Amino acid sequence: MAKLMYVKFEVPAELENKALEALELARDTGKIKKGTNEVTKAIERGVAKLVLIGEDVQPEEIVAHLPPLSEEKKTPYIYVKKQEELGAASGLDVGCAASAIIDSGKGKELVEDVTQKLKALK
Repeated sequence: MAKLMYVKFEVPAELENKALEALELARDTGKIKKGTNEVTKAIERGVAKLVLIGEDVQPEEIVAHLPPLSEEKKTPYIYVKKQEELGAASGLDVGCAASAIIDSGKGKELVEDVTQKLKALK
């Protein structure tokens, strides 16, 4: 059986910041899921609009299944350099391995913008 490989792509800082801003807006005005298990379920159910994955998560296996699952379900995903930033944007005092925007709320345009730019990156 062929192992599904995914390429970690470089995310421009501007795009990463937009994604984090969208996550904060969604947290305050829409709905988000935090943590690898919640995010995995959201992708599987097809309700995740945008998935943010911490690039510095150790061990990597914790989030390694998210990109292939996102590809399979055609869910856009983006890497965030530091899980602390991801946690802060998710409203946590600790780092967060992954978060998903379920309802964009007031971050709808940001999410659409990030999604369009991600398609161009890959």
